[in-house]
Amino acid sequence: MDLAFTPQEQAFREEVRAWVKDNLPADIAHKVHNALRLSRDDMQRWAKILGKKGWLGYGWPQQFGGPGWTAVQKHLFEEECALAGAPRIVPFGPVMVAPVIMAFGNKEQQERFLPGIASGEVWWSQGYSEPGSGSDLASVKTRAERQGDHYLVNGQKTWTTLGQYGEWIFCLVRTSTEGKPQTGISFLLIDMKSPGVSVRPIKLLDGECEVNEVFFDNVKVPVENLIGEENKGWTYAKHLLSHERTNIADVNRAKRELERLKRIAKAEGVWDDSRFRDQIALLEVDVVALEMLVLRVLSAEKSGKNSLDIAGLLKIKGSEIQQRYAELMMLAAGPFATPFIEEAMEAGWQGDFPGGEVGNAPLASTYFNLRKTTIYGGSNEVQRNIVAQTVLG
Repeated sequence: MDLAFTPQEQAFREEVRAWVKDNLPADIAHKVHNALRLSRDDMQRWAKILGKKGWLGYGWPQQFGGPGWTAVQKHLFEEECALAGAPRIVPFGPVMVAPVIMAFGNKEQQERFLPGIASGEVWWSQGYSEPGSGSDLASVKTRAERQGDHYLVNGQKTWTTLGQYGEWIFCLVRTSTEGKPQTGISFLLIDMKSPGVSVRPIKLLDGECEVNEVFFDNVKVPVENLIGEENKGWTYAKHLLSHERTNIADVNRAKRELERLKRIAKAEGVWDDSRFRDQIALLEVDVVALEMLVLRVLSAEKSGKNSLDIAGLLKIKGSEIQQRYAELMMLAAGPFATPFIEEAMEAGWQGDFPGGEVGNAPLASTYFNLRKTTIYGGSNEVQRNIVAQTVLG
């Protein structure tokens, strides 16, 4: 693989960089660069700006209204957005369910759901995990019983990220108990405004309610909301997970946060400690290696090869890197990293400490929040087993 960008690709990078500079709201960029809380309005405002440009579905082919970019162009777009301080695109609609609808949905479903995803108007959530079905996703118990022209859905999903904002949710539901567990799962799209759907926030270590429980109590879902064939949902779920685990790697955010780590280390006077700089250097090497692995996955997707096995490796390494840069920031800031006053941070306060780097106050909450990365999307222990079986044999 040629790792040098062509003149055309460099020109594309400059085009994206200029557009993002002109269109990314300064208040949102300030929050991202300083790890302040992003509101629903912040995230959706940026999504709609991208949607108006036709770039929210930046990975989509032209036939579905996307820009039809190459793997390298998609990577460059992600990198420029991250470095500029753009919020990470909420992936559940444009990055996760949209490719499933494109690949396995019928024309009517594509025409019905894709425009709202592409514009950023409709907020999607993911209904995969359950209280007894996390990494063992094939054991889902949420039941969907066919009753004429609709399904009756009963059960519970948990760890639903940003589900309190969700308008639609794509769910794995059990439509059969015969045979292997994987063979009785279907992929269903559910309107979260339907009677019988309720959402209960879960407060996390960092004080945020980023994840939720979602309950389904005799929820009627039209049969036309079934994607593909009944009992074939496991196949569609695997297709989606390859996109999720590539997205979890989040290498471009890691590059941005690496620079922030260096700023904090210099401001707090630990940059001159050669041992601490060694840790930053080791992290930087891993970030570069992760970027090369991401490019491999994108190249495999472009050539039509199955990148699912490598996507597991991306998830493992990317999540560990996120935890490492958060920990090193905490170590660099020392006691200045510990204050966490939720109401003050909500108002924009970031700490006022002698010698303290602006932006130190959110470090503790970020550190706690990123403890989750090695668990969600398939825990790293399970991912290592999958990689061992599928790659090493």
